Amino acid sequence: MNLNCNANPDKPRGFFQKHEPALDLDLGCLYEFTDGSKGVVQALGNAFAALDSTTRSTIIRLDGDDRSGTVAAGENLLIDLAHVERIKRILVFALIYEGAANWAAADGVATLFPAVGPSVTIRLDDPRDGARICAIAMLEPRGGALQVHREVSYLDGGQRALDEAYNWGMRWTAGRK
Repeated sequence: MNLNCNANPDKPRGFFQKHEPALDLDLGCLYEFTDGSKGVVQALGNAFAALDSTTRSTIIRLDGDDRSGTVAAGENLLIDLAHVERIKRILVFALIYEGAANWAAADGVATLFPAVGPSVTIRLDDPRDGARICAIAMLEPRGGALQVHREVSYLDGGQRALDEAYNWGMRWTAGRK
């Protein structure tokens, strides 16, 4: 899964050349494995990977944190399909960490690159203020592969609100980059 944006962060606007705030969109996921372990993969808190508790293999990995919105490759969430049998569910999300007041202003684009078949592009374009997090897709194992359910559900709040909406049952503490 890739997250990118088309907004022009920190560009001058208006007569007095005021600058729009830098745009920082973050890609991440809540995960639950079949052994009952669960957590979050995200840039916040430097939680860039989820490991299999028995083999210590990386199952989910975030490749980096584009804090400026200017990295052409955006942010990428990678799932090792060799470990599908260890996955119970994965909820992929995008978060406006800083900048745009709503998703329409951020002009976010999520693209899913499945192992087989064409890519799927999802525009994140809700104009409503306050919805800083968007559940993009739920991934669950079916027949040895991950089945993807499109969610595109915008929520007011952050990861805790997402957790509550999808009954993940995790404990949250404040974090920062």
